[in-house]
Amino acid sequence: MLIGLDEGCSSARISRYETGTHEPPFETAKSLAAALGIPAAYFYCVSDELADIILESHDLSVDELINVLEWLRHLKQARQVGKT
Repeated sequence: MLIGLDEGCSSARISRYETGTHEPPFETAKSLAAALGIPAAYFYCVSDELADIILESHDLSVDELINVLEWLRHLKQARQVGKT
């Protein structure tokens, strides 16, 4: 198996991770994420929306990420100004 789990118990173990019965060690989460081509942070999101943002942004360049971050900060600042 690509992530280094024993093939005899990997199916049951992955099922427990998927259902939330058990949480994988971080190293296992990193290996699983690498095998799936996604960032490990995806597994730790508290909302589907944040997970989607992470998936959409994980392959952006540093410059693109900086632009996204600046846009988010501008959006947050505009929201704060609208509340006053």
